[in-house]
Order: sequence, then C-alpha cells, then structure tokens
Amino acid sequence: MRINFFYIRKASFEVYARRIGSLSPPWREYDSPTIEAGSDIIDRPVDTSSVSLLLANAYEALKAVDLDAAARILDDALSIEYENPEILFALKCSAYWVEGLERVGAVANAFERGEVVLLLWKSFNAFQGRLEQGFEPCRYAFKQFAFRLALFYYRSLPSEEMESHRAEMALRIGRCLKGAGTYDEAIRELTIAAKDRRDDPESLAELADAFALVNEMRDSKALFREAFYLGASRVDLDFLESEMIIRLLAKVREAGREGLAFAEWIPVYANLLGVFSVKRELKAVEAGKLRQSIYQLENELRDNAEDRALVVPRLINRYFWLIDHCIASREERVKVDEVLLKLRLLDPQIHKQYTA
Repeated sequence: MRINFFYIRKASFEVYARRIGSLSPPWREYDSPTIEAGSDIIDRPVDTSSVSLLLANAYEALKAVDLDAAARILDDALSIEYENPEILFALKCSAYWVEGLERVGAVANAFERGEVVLLLWKSFNAFQGRLEQGFEPCRYAFKQFAFRLALFYYRSLPSEEMESHRAEMALRIGRCLKGAGTYDEAIRELTIAAKDRRDDPESLAELADAFALVNEMRDSKALFREAFYLGASRVDLDFLESEMIIRLLAKVREAGREGLAFAEWIPVYANLLGVFSVKRELKAVEAGKLRQSIYQLENELRDNAEDRALVVPRLINRYFWLIDHCIASREERVKVDEVLLKLRLLDPQIHKQYTA
C-alpha cells in the first residue's frame, strides 16, 4: 500500500493556515495531474516525462511560496513513481518546512516571523546536508521558498516601523533578496545598511557577498577585508554563498581550524591565500586605533591564557594590517621587521607561510 504523504500532513497545513492569519503570503493554486481510482501503478510503465513535469511544477510552487501546492504536486508525483529518489528527497524537505511553519505561525509579529524563517533556513541547511547529495533544482527551490517567505514578512511591517529601523530592515531585506537571487535589488538595500552602519561587519560582509555574486570582485574583496577586521565573529557565515568565500571557508577547515575561533582565522588565511587582496591606506586616526588594538590584544594574551584560541588569530590579522600600513605609508623597513618578529614568536607556522 502506498503512503500518501500529503494527507498525512494535511492537518499540519490546516493548523498552519489558521495560525498564519492575515500575514499569510498570497498562496497560488497549482493544477496537477491525478491518478484515477483503481489505476494499476505497479504494473504500468512509469511516465518519467510526467514525473519530471510534476517536479518542475512543485518547484515553481515553492518559488511562489506555496508549500501546500508543492506538497500536493509531490504527492501526485509519488503516486506515479513511488521510489523516485528526488521525489522522496523533496518530500523530506517539505516535511521539514511543514513542521517549521507551525513555529512561524505561533509568532504574532511579522518581523519575528521573518526571523524564525531565517533561523529555520539555517537549520535546514544542516538538515539537507545529512540527506542524499544532488537534487540541486530541489534545493534551489526550497532556498527560494525560505528567502521569499522571510522577505514577505519583513515587507509586511508598517511603513513607520520600516523607516524607524531603516538600516536594520535594509540588512534583512537585502539578505533575503540576495538569497532569492535578486542581486541588483539586494545590493541597493545592503548599500543602505552598510552606509548607515559603517562599522557593522555583518552589513559589510553581506554587501561584499552580493558584489561577489555579480562578479564585482574588487568591491567584494575590499569589503570582506573590512568586515572581518571589524569583527569576524559577528559575521553570520551561514548566509554567505559566493564561490570565493565558500572556497575560503573550505581552506580554513582544511587547515584544521574549527570551533569558536573558526571565523577569526578566516581573514588570516584570506591574507595568506591572497583572497582579500584589495587594500586601502589607513588614516592617521585608524592607524593609531590599530596599534592600540594590537597593544590591548598582546596584553590580553599575556594576562588571560584562557582566551588564547580567539586572541591569537585576531592579533595575527592585525599584524597583517599593520604590515600593510607600514608598506603603504613607506615607513622604515625596520618597523616591518619588528612586526614580523612578533608574528614569528606568536605563530611560527603562519609566519613561515606569510614570508614564503
């Protein structure tokens, strides 16, 4: 006997529909072929073209933020080919979001709903990573579903709330637009966020990622360098998706860096690998703050060995910035050598890689 995934979860959809109320997106109905009662689906040859069409329709429904319609279409596809691995994969993903949307529906505020959707997306990435590999059209469709749903909620806020928290909302809306693949609009929103919050590493990193996705690599590298200098641990790595940064993260993992200090090592390896290669001259005030930061981190390293795992990569990155500043401002070579000596004493292996 075939299990009907849709009807098992029908009650969950109804609960979600009642809870979601007036903030519900404009769900769109999709017509899909059905199997007539009494059809012999076991002995009948599988119509793979029908299955492919149903999968395509289900993915379009997801992009239209209509999980209900997508689940019904997937159920129809399952009735034709009940062992198709892509259909089963899609149904597992659909079940995850059915359960997740009950959590969304339990929240009253549109902003909080958007936040919950993005939290669900982050855990969904880990969830689908444990499933079979492949099925990229399906993964992409669920990505579209998640970011477009979150975008709907953020844009549902009253205009006065949007204006009073413009930079914060620009960051979130820009992030959703980037996730949905609308890069030009994303850059416009993220530029607003970055200009209003110039010292916010999260906003700068999101804008850098968006620039990389449209192949504006010079702007991307410069902004990533700034973001990871200002606060590597405050950058939400789960939302970065450009090929440049994904490869960099893989290199950091290959080097054995992990745990709480993982993000702090990213700018270190970006420098060693020449990824964040677009640099700027520091103003006198900025150079002074850099030296003061180095002095504080050196003292912290001496006085608090417990924080060494976090302090060491932060200090190394600042040594790199100071060396770049000394070279750009044509300071005496002896000053560069002083910093290199500190680097060698702090981490001989990184020093070796840097001077190779």
